[in-house]
Order: sequence, then structure tokens, then C-alpha cells
Amino acid sequence: MGQHKRELGLAWPVESIIHQERFSGSTLFETKVNAMKLNALRFPIISSLLIFPAIVFFPACLIAQLPANPSAITPSVPSLESSEVLPNNNSNNNSNNNAPKPLGRMELPNSSGQYWVEYNLIPYTQNLKNSERPQQAILDWIILETGSDVWFNEPMGILNADRSTLRVYHNAAMQKTVAQIYERFVNGVTEPQAYSLRLITVGNPNWRNKATSLMRSATAQTPGVQAWLMPKENGAIFISQLRTRSDVKEMQAVDIAMVNGQSQALEQLRSRNYLREYQANTTGTWPPFSPVSNEIREGYKLNISPLMSLDGKSVDLMLKCDIDQVERLNSVMIDLPTQMNQPQSVQIDVPQLVSWRLHERFRWPSDQVLLLSCGVVAAPAAAQVNNTLLGGNAPTLFGLNRILPTSASQRTDALMMIEYRGPASTQLNHSLTGPNTAPAPGPYPLNTNNAAAPISRGRY
Repeated sequence: MGQHKRELGLAWPVESIIHQERFSGSTLFETKVNAMKLNALRFPIISSLLIFPAIVFFPACLIAQLPANPSAITPSVPSLESSEVLPNNNSNNNSNNNAPKPLGRMELPNSSGQYWVEYNLIPYTQNLKNSERPQQAILDWIILETGSDVWFNEPMGILNADRSTLRVYHNAAMQKTVAQIYERFVNGVTEPQAYSLRLITVGNPNWRNKATSLMRSATAQTPGVQAWLMPKENGAIFISQLRTRSDVKEMQAVDIAMVNGQSQALEQLRSRNYLREYQANTTGTWPPFSPVSNEIREGYKLNISPLMSLDGKSVDLMLKCDIDQVERLNSVMIDLPTQMNQPQSVQIDVPQLVSWRLHERFRWPSDQVLLLSCGVVAAPAAAQVNNTLLGGNAPTLFGLNRILPTSASQRTDALMMIEYRGPASTQLNHSLTGPNTAPAPGPYPLNTNNAAAPISRGRY
């Protein structure tokens, strides 16, 4: 009986089950079902008693491990300003593998067969004592030939130069390409060479009708640009054909003495001022708004850099040309708030620009003339500003300029002729101490601002 009492909470006594079997089968079935329900209820109760302390205790452990100040958490990669990554400390004491480690002994990767070569630049730079960074031209032409990605991606490469040494770390194929460019600078022509440059505009592109038989097409990558090559004799005939046209204007005609590989900048710009906006006056009470003007420099900027081959039979030319012109200034009326709640109407100008860009490399035989057509674009000259009573964009008497339409800027076919003329000492009759220019005889009046700008050695 005592044993039955101890097992009462877990199972029914066997004697009771047997005793119930004596009365009916249904009673025995109900008794067994009740026993199964009691066993199923016993497991959740015991499990709940065991899990509840764990639910309460686990978050408490996490909270106890969090620091009081969240900013005090140590990052996976230490700051570069921390003492763990300074060169004066022992890198072995740094237990973090992600931290930068200064190398006590430089070891460059050479998995692709890279090796170090130093090239002597003194034979080239010694004649350019007045130039600030003559070695920059060599770096620019190397990157122009190889591209910039090969020096910043895999395999690892290094390209560096000062006035006396060019340092290159790369594989054999890249070293060969660099050596070819280096040879053209150091063992090529060292004295200044003369180049003739003409910038001509033609109102109608039908000049091609008579000139097609004088020239042959050349490759040009820039959309809208056409290139031709012609013998120098045909170039003279082409100029004589243009001389008979009334829609031709020569914007620039210069002979430039240039050092091999160096760059030369030519430009013809003028400033156009316009009223951009009105800003609230913060320095006084009257007037409540002050006009703010802005400036646009329109015209053309030209940058050229020639590099001759070792035998002097071909010329590589890097050409960059930018043309910007204000087609018109659109007048817009705006309302400014006033203290009397009566808006004040004022006029501002919104510029309508026409721009064109050319940045390409050309190669042609030095005994021929290179002719480029930029297509019918904005005229590479500053537009004439109409300041008459009825014209112009500034407010005029009676506001007639707001009623009469303004004319659009002129569109012309811009032509550029480049010719190699030989050593400057025999072709030009002026001092060769710098990149000076001299007017070249031509059939059209020359602009008085033909003097070239100083050399520009910025990257292409």
C-alpha cells in the first residue's frame, strides 16, 4: 500500500487496473487513457522548471559581459594612429593579424617575373634646365602607351621618376615597352623641332568637294572627327583652294619650336559676364537683395605634345582641344519677396553653352601634313557681344531685347593643319631659348594674339 502511495503521482497501481478489469472493458480503456494523459502532462511541467532559470540567467550573463562604454570596444583592425602600428614598436607584439605591419626589410612580390630597372634621364633633362619637371613628359607618354591600369592592378608594378632617374618595376613585357619610349626621349632628337599649326574655320563643309583628290583618309577615334594625310605639296594646293572662299577665317597660324615629348598650350579666350542670381543682403538693410554675377571664359584651348620616332620618319602627336562658346544668354524674370509683401520682379541670365572636346593621339609620316576636321561645331572663337540698343542680353531701353529674338552662335567646320618642318634652328629665325612662336605667312589675316601660352605639363 505504501508503494502505491509513492507511485500515485506517476502511474496507477497495477492492482487498481486489474480490479477495474473485472467490471467492464470500457472502464479499463478509460483508466489507461487517463494514465497516458498524466504521463504526457508530467514532461512539460518538469521541462518548464528546468528551462525557466536558463532563460533568466543567459541574458544576465550577456549584459554583464558588455562594456560600460560602447566606444571602448576594440575594433578588428586597430586605428592607424594607435601605437600598435607605429614603426618604432615591435610588430611581433601585435597580436591582431589584420593590423598593418611595417616592414623592416622591403620585399617586393615577383610572382609574375617582375624586376627592377633604373633608366638614366640626364641626357634628356640636362638640356631643359628652365623646365620645372621635364621628367613628367616621360611619365605621361609611358602611361599613354601602356595605360594606367597596369601600374595599379595585378601584377604589382612601380613607375617613378625624378630629374635624373626613371625607376620601373614590372615584368619583361612591360619593361620592353617602357624601354622603347625611353629610347625615343634619350636617343632621339634632342634639339627643338619646328611644327606649323593652322586653325581654320569654314562656314560650309562643301570644301571637301575639291579637296578629296588631294588627300587620303586616316584613322580617328573621336566621334565626328575626320583625319586626312596629304603630301606637303598638296597641302599648299589645299591652302590655295581655301583662299578663294569667302567663308574662310584663319583663327591661328603659328610656327612652334618644341622639345621632343614636351607639351605646348595655345589658347584664345575672352570673358563673358552675366547676372546669375540675387542674394539677400546681410551687411545692411538696403537694398534687401544684391545682384551676383558670374563669368564664363569662351573660346578655345589647345594642348599638343609631339614625340618623334628614333629615325625621325614618323611623329606621334597627343592633341587636346576644348571649345566653349556662349550661344545665348536666356533672360528669366523672378520675383523677390519684400517686407511690404509685394514681390519685386528682377531679371537674371541663364547661359546656353555650346562645347566640344577632342582628346586623341595621332601618328603620321613626318614628310606629310595632318589635316583634322572637327565637324560643324561651335566656332572656336569668342562670340561677338551685341551691346547695341536693340541687341545684347543686358536690360536695355524699353526692354526691346526681351521682345526681339537673339541670333544663335555661328556654326563652322573647324579645320586643323599640323606639319612637321624640321629642326627649329634652320626653320625659325628667332631665339630657341624657350617655346616661342613666330607667325607663319598665310593667306588670311593673323590674329594679334598668336603668342603661345607657357608650357603646360599637366597629365593628359
